[in-house]
Amino acid sequence: MPDYGHDLIFGSFITPANNAPQQVVGLARASEAAGLDLATFQDHPYQPGFLDTWTLLSYVAARTERIHVSANVLNLPLRPPAVLARAAASLDLLSGGRFELGLGAGGFWEAIGAMGGRRLTPGQGVRALSEAIDVIRGVWDAGNPSILRVDGTYYQVDGAKRGPAPAHDIKIWLGAYKPKMLRLTGAKADGWLPTLAYLEGGLDGIAESNAIIDTAAAEAGRDPAAVRRLLNIGGLSGPPEQWVEQLAMLTLEHGFSGYILMGDDPAAIQVFGQEVAPALRELVAAERGTVKSSVSSVRSRREADIAYDDLPPSLAGAAIEPGDAGYAAVRSTYLRGGAPGLVLRPRTVPEVADALGFARRQPVKLSIRSGGHGISGRSTNRGGIVIDLAELHQIEVLDKETRRIRVEPGARWSDVAAALAPHGWALSSGDYGGVGVGGLATSGGIGWLVREHGLTIDHLRAVDMVLADGTVTRASETENPDLFWAVRGAGANFGIVTSFEFEADEVGDVGFGRLVFDAGDTAGFLERWGAAVEAAPRDLTSFLIMGPPRPGQPVLAQVMAAVDSDDTETILDRLQPLADAGPLLDHTIQRLPYAEIMHVPRGTHNGQGEPVTRSGLVEHITPEFAAAATELIMSGEAYFFQIRSVGGAVADVAPDATAYAHRSANFQVVAFGASRTRLDRVWDAMAGHFSGLYLNFETDLRPERLTDAYPAETLRRLRALKARHDPDNVFRDNFNITGSVE
Repeated sequence: MPDYGHDLIFGSFITPANNAPQQVVGLARASEAAGLDLATFQDHPYQPGFLDTWTLLSYVAARTERIHVSANVLNLPLRPPAVLARAAASLDLLSGGRFELGLGAGGFWEAIGAMGGRRLTPGQGVRALSEAIDVIRGVWDAGNPSILRVDGTYYQVDGAKRGPAPAHDIKIWLGAYKPKMLRLTGAKADGWLPTLAYLEGGLDGIAESNAIIDTAAAEAGRDPAAVRRLLNIGGLSGPPEQWVEQLAMLTLEHGFSGYILMGDDPAAIQVFGQEVAPALRELVAAERGTVKSSVSSVRSRREADIAYDDLPPSLAGAAIEPGDAGYAAVRSTYLRGGAPGLVLRPRTVPEVADALGFARRQPVKLSIRSGGHGISGRSTNRGGIVIDLAELHQIEVLDKETRRIRVEPGARWSDVAAALAPHGWALSSGDYGGVGVGGLATSGGIGWLVREHGLTIDHLRAVDMVLADGTVTRASETENPDLFWAVRGAGANFGIVTSFEFEADEVGDVGFGRLVFDAGDTAGFLERWGAAVEAAPRDLTSFLIMGPPRPGQPVLAQVMAAVDSDDTETILDRLQPLADAGPLLDHTIQRLPYAEIMHVPRGTHNGQGEPVTRSGLVEHITPEFAAAATELIMSGEAYFFQIRSVGGAVADVAPDATAYAHRSANFQVVAFGASRTRLDRVWDAMAGHFSGLYLNFETDLRPERLTDAYPAETLRRLRALKARHDPDNVFRDNFNITGSVE
């Protein structure tokens, strides 16, 4: 049989003995330390001498960092497939995409029956497994809006909710030996996972089994190479060189590309990972070129205008297409539903350049994504390409004396806050820790410490970035200073920032208050709150949220405020004027680390539809503005209305020092609506009150928004820089500035 061309993976097969649970975990950790890709465990829920495999998999995933985990193989008859699908997706999400699903049809039917499972014949077990795969894949297909129904003989779901989507494309590997199971493997599975000692007929038996799988795959309209061949192998005997030669033959002549070492010997695991695996990879690589396999069901969903087969080899493992199991987790953003034709997740700066070069050659839309939270919704699209920077998420301290740190764009601000907390540092960075670094740090950054410490971009000292032509460059006050000026407020138009260097602030515990008011006197309340904020010392920053009142309910306002102080009396003193702004209905006040304010669990986005938001900057909450805002709130056209305080340290920076030029504004205002037409009508009526626009909260694409965001001289300078650095307007999907020569 041919070599199917898969990259080689190596794993361990560990006995889940319950008399030495920590030893079991230690062997998994030793597998990771040896460089293996996979740690697997047999699953016999009816065996009292074994740990529960699912619990063990979860524990091992939490105690390791890189290695994938799988059952070898999971006993399906005692694990309902719909529940199993959600458990698998959950473990994959929690582990960062490190779970694979090895499945078996059953086999020990008396023991299964004794545990309350259904006794089946071998043939019935295969049919039940086939139905279970349909259920599992249906649950994982979270982006599919249709109702999930599987009307099987052994498993039925009728209207079950889909999701969650796994963090990556979980592979389903089947332990199979007999023809019916082999045919099912070819028709529906991602991998064949037998044990060498159980295969009958030696090499001839392997060839016959491969032929059955290949024929079934072709009959199902699949590429036989889509089915990876893995093999559980016995303990090492003889020198490693001998094993390398034998396994190379199994790879090059019989298509196996995954080898899982059975046994609980840590020394053997080390030899397998550090000697056998690298030598075998080198030998196989010397004997073959890279063979790309594809799955017909994925290919059928490809966009005609994207040359998928021209993807650079460096991105082969970083591409997610429609139809891939991991697609649902990357197609959409926080608010916007997307359907890109290809999502590229580069892992290194050269891969970012390769991804950009490939995208430039395709006649489709290009979007750049860091965390995917952006309210503007511009980090996904329909039918185009998304370069997703989630894999670039490192955070490191460069200089403790100057508090200089380096952060990659795919990190989220909760991660940054947690990394800085042990040093007693922080960066003001929006109000929600799930936001990605890249989008916020190229536009502004209005966060909980903004009045005391300024915008996020005010702490930026240098960037490394990939320009439109693929050039990797650095910008700072002394290197490419014009580009550095533009990045701070209009960065999305000029390149892909691959790392940011910030100077963090010294920040200890802070005060944080949540106050709920009866805001029946809406205009008066807004005025009083605004006046209290402007009069407050800079160590206080406050945000306000309102929405239309519910029938029969009072008009409510929620005020949140951070005080950059760990002194209780100071915190209470700063919050008291806010509390006096109106009838106080409820409140909580805490002193806590800044990182706790920013902490949010990491998750995926599943936005639907198109976001509708409008944004503006105002100098003061004047009676006239308060009256107009009240009219907007009471109209019901904005289901969410927020005012954030700015001012303070933001105004200390000269308006022409960065592309973010509206430094005199004391407040930033945003409204979310359900209808673009209706929200525009009430918002545009307020235009005379605004002195600028903060682009990260704006979805209106009318060209005048560009002049709202940038004063004339700033925009002139940006256009000239755009013509120089991106003359072909590659970066045009995010508040596009078109170039013009001075």
